[in-house]
Amino acid sequence: MSPPPPDVPARRALLRTLANPTPRRDFVVDLAGRVGGDRPADVSLRYVPDRLVIVPDSFVSYLQALDEVALPSLEHLAAAITDDVANEVVARWTQVIVTTDPGGPGHSVLVEDRQPRWDNKSLLERLRRF
Repeated sequence: MSPPPPDVPARRALLRTLANPTPRRDFVVDLAGRVGGDRPADVSLRYVPDRLVIVPDSFVSYLQALDEVALPSLEHLAAAITDDVANEVVARWTQVIVTTDPGGPGHSVLVEDRQPRWDNKSLLERLRRF
């Protein structure tokens, strides 16, 4: 496995974290923002934390850094965010939704990841659908 490109560690470092205040309980954190650049997109991040939670303001800074990254598609953007969050937070469950600018042609991507053996169907069933 090759190391990540040089911009990836710096970008991931922008995702500051704090200790989870209730690590024995499952709860959903919902963060949202916008990526500008050549392809503006709305980004929604929902996750069930394990040991760490993301500082909300740092997610905004992280998304601003993505403005400078040349990613070839919305799918690549969603995958990069999912990988970065998985690397920094190691959440029990993560969902990233990226949607193009509402003024243009419709295009949305949803990526999910979860820790092996984690399941809380009753919690996830309460979430708004894609």
